[in-house]
Formats: sequence, C-alpha cells, structure tokens
Amino acid sequence: MDIADYRQRIENELTELAQASADAKDARAPVELDQQSVGRLSRMDAMQVQAMAMETERRRQDRTEALQGALKRIDAGEFGFCVQCGEEIAEKRLDLDPAVATCIDCAAGSR
Repeated sequence: MDIADYRQRIENELTELAQASADAKDARAPVELDQQSVGRLSRMDAMQVQAMAMETERRRQDRTEALQGALKRIDAGEFGFCVQCGEEIAEKRLDLDPAVATCIDCAAGSR
C-alpha cells in the first residue's frame, strides 16, 4: 500500500472541493425578494437553485470532513485499518475511496 499516493489523492480532492465551494458561493447567497425586479416564479426558481446549492455544499463539507479524517489516520499511522474492528481495510476498497474508514464487514453491519 502506497500511503504517499493516498495522501496525494486526498489532498488533491480537498483542493478541488475547496475550489468548488468558493466557485459556488454566489449560488448559496440569500435570494432577493424584491417584487419589482423579479417575478414570483423567478423568485421560486431562484430559491430552489439556492436550496440545491446549499445541499451540494453540505455534501461537499461532509466529504471534506471524511477526507480530513483520512489524513489524520495517515498521520497517526492508522490509515488502512477499520476504525470499528481494527482489521485491515481491503486495498481495493481504499483505491475506490481513500476516505473510507471501515472494512466491508463493519460497513455492512455484519460485525
């Protein structure tokens, strides 16, 4: 297992997430409710776009936290081991998602 490669992948994804968050900042801004400049349907559309942008940001933050947790596990020498049972996480599972914190058995609830 190449820990340096996993670290690089995680750091790259964190950078991409931060950039995406900054790029979408305007979409999460409060919707103006000035009836003179925007019709009712347009305001509803704008509010829906804002709600979707806020949910996307929440998911982005969840992913950021998972990736930061993986970096902490790397620094602690615990990366690649299940946080629940301590068993080794399959390398193929980590290849798919380096932020994964549990083995397949614990993720499935069979332990």
